[in-house]
Amino acid sequence: MLEKIFKLKEHGTDFKTEVVAGITTFMTMAYILAVNPSILSEAGMDANAVLIATCLASFIGTLCMAFMANMPFALSAGMGLNAYLAYTVVIGQGISWQVALFAVFVEGIVFIIMSLTNVREAIFNAIPLTLKQGVSVGIGLFIAFIGLQNSGLCVDSSTLVTITSFTENFNTHGICALLTVVGLLTTAVLHIRKVKGAILYGIVVTWGLGMICEVTGIYIPNPEVGAYSLFPTGIMSADFSALGKTFGQCFKIDFSGVGIFNFLVITFSFLFVDLFDTLGTLIGVSTKAGLLDEEGRLPRIKPALLSDAIATSAGAVLGTSTTTTFVESSAGVAVGGRTGLTALTTGILFLLATLFAPLFTSIPSFATAPALIFVGFLMFDEVINIRFTEENLADAIPAYLCIVAMPLFYSISEGISIGVISYVVLQTATGKAKKVPLLIYILAILFVLKYVFL
Repeated sequence: MLEKIFKLKEHGTDFKTEVVAGITTFMTMAYILAVNPSILSEAGMDANAVLIATCLASFIGTLCMAFMANMPFALSAGMGLNAYLAYTVVIGQGISWQVALFAVFVEGIVFIIMSLTNVREAIFNAIPLTLKQGVSVGIGLFIAFIGLQNSGLCVDSSTLVTITSFTENFNTHGICALLTVVGLLTTAVLHIRKVKGAILYGIVVTWGLGMICEVTGIYIPNPEVGAYSLFPTGIMSADFSALGKTFGQCFKIDFSGVGIFNFLVITFSFLFVDLFDTLGTLIGVSTKAGLLDEEGRLPRIKPALLSDAIATSAGAVLGTSTTTTFVESSAGVAVGGRTGLTALTTGILFLLATLFAPLFTSIPSFATAPALIFVGFLMFDEVINIRFTEENLADAIPAYLCIVAMPLFYSISEGISIGVISYVVLQTATGKAKKVPLLIYILAILFVLKYVFL
């Protein structure tokens, strides 16, 4: 039955590969179950309610992706968008979290309409192939940078970032950074030796070594500095009553003091960032998975985008910020995930996480960091397909700018913005204006306006 639904043989994969890929994707995404409640609780939302809402929204969105699009992409509450809701909209502008969630709900409805009318698909198809390849490489560097930060290897300094001191605070942050290095090398060795599921094994081995270090006293938990026990505080929790504190609250709103213009600006901001984060993720991960056709198009993009839109509105109703396609899906793709069975596996694990939340939220960030860093390497190989020749510089330079912008500006959408703007400028200035699709001109203008007014 699974063969009939997901067409495994047609996509050159099998049941075991897809399941391992789905587990790997979930393991690299599990941090959201700890991070999202932490961020949204700052906005006054109940942390336990947010955790359950995040699990359920991820399950709904990922199942839609599995059965509607048959693609190996997983969805959950988007990082950056949750911080924007909590710190900019609620805390910064003094708007209630209920109104903010309603803006997310409206954004999802708009996206559903856009997906049904081919607008988002047209934008995806209009982006030049060279720029799509640049997006793939840029996302690789971006998630590697996230991994370096999550591990504690990359820290703040007078030069913005630098490598951590392994000897300072060795029993807390130092040993975690060192374990990340060990986990990364372990993952690399397993991958070179063609061990299937190398990334997943790397996560498990790194976490296991961390627990051994805690037992032997090498790692010493210290909550005051953010170093917590690596052992699960529990296995199961079956209390779902907290969900009532956020479920449906997006419809119980008071617009007094907000104003229709401010509400529209907030909604558009969510819409804009989510649109291009999602497109960037689909471009990058699809390129790596070999899902694009000869013209650089994604054959099943409409149901993929529709799944993303449905998840956004469903998540708002449940009580979480914008639910979007996760770049960590590339971890599952890297170990062979090619169909919706990968997504289904991840979705089921998110549903189980509502029961086993204490277990899943115990996965330390230094254990998933090697997976993110290594996936960055796997996605980086797309750079060889970008032609850096004299006659192709007007295409290659925007791809390069897109690549460097994503990690340095910490945003997929900013990388796409800079790539599109520079592409239009260079093509026009070198007498190739007719080569640029009309939609790309429109996007470039919108990106410029975004920097001026938002």
